[in-house]
Amino acid sequence: MRRQRRHRQQDDANREDHDRWLVSYADFITLLFAFFVVMYSLSSVNEGKYRVLSDSLINAFRNVTVNVPGDPVIAPPPAVAPPKPAPLSPAPDEEIERRRREYKRMTTMAEDIRGVLEPLMQGGQVHVSEGARGISVEINARVLFAPGDAVLSTPAVTALRAVAEVLARADFPITVEGHTDNLPIRTGRYPSNWELSAVRASTVVRLFIESGVRGGRLTAAGYADQRPITDNTNEEGRARNRRVTILIESMMGEPAPRAPGAIHDGDPIRAILPEGEASAPPEPPAGR
Repeated sequence: MRRQRRHRQQDDANREDHDRWLVSYADFITLLFAFFVVMYSLSSVNEGKYRVLSDSLINAFRNVTVNVPGDPVIAPPPAVAPPKPAPLSPAPDEEIERRRREYKRMTTMAEDIRGVLEPLMQGGQVHVSEGARGISVEINARVLFAPGDAVLSTPAVTALRAVAEVLARADFPITVEGHTDNLPIRTGRYPSNWELSAVRASTVVRLFIESGVRGGRLTAAGYADQRPITDNTNEEGRARNRRVTILIESMMGEPAPRAPGAIHDGDPIRAILPEGEASAPPEPPAGR
């Protein structure tokens, strides 16, 4: 009995030893399968990238220059086409004709304005000049407003309505500028010359709109004493600087003309802090 049991144990041990090779064999098959999977993945090639690389190499080798023995190995510079000169484009006949028509319209408008303001021009109160970019109508402020005020007088309303009838027949941009002399002003309605000049320009613009001129064409600007056309050292010069200027722009060339005169060389800060703001100046003198 004891011998049979010993033989059975030995048979069981021998059987277990013979089955261990299956574990090693399974591990080997697994590793072999993984190896072939990796090799297969490395063998696949991106056909698109391969074609791009192949074409680039072919073009590079086709452009290689074979040098004769003894010649210096210098790559020739790439051929660069010379720059083409810009073609000269003369103004079309239509543009030339348009400019001629516009110039004629501006000339006719200037003649019409001179006609309606003829009495004031004879008295030297109005100056009309023409330039490549438009017409400048300079009107002395004494003709339009009372001293230190921005209410149009009755004769001024009549004259400006006649000018508005001429302006309404065209479509040129119009800028109305208000100008004063350098004498300070401080009243309850106009704290400085800036307010006075701006309100005077706006008053003329409002009259033009009421007389039929389209508002989109109009601009009002107040310059106070910053753009004199003559010296402010005497009453005659100050009277000339107190004015309203009407600029009719044709947009054809040079800026609209201005009457000749010296431009006042003031500090730029005066455009922000008007003269006389630090202390209260006296009331405006007669004739402003």
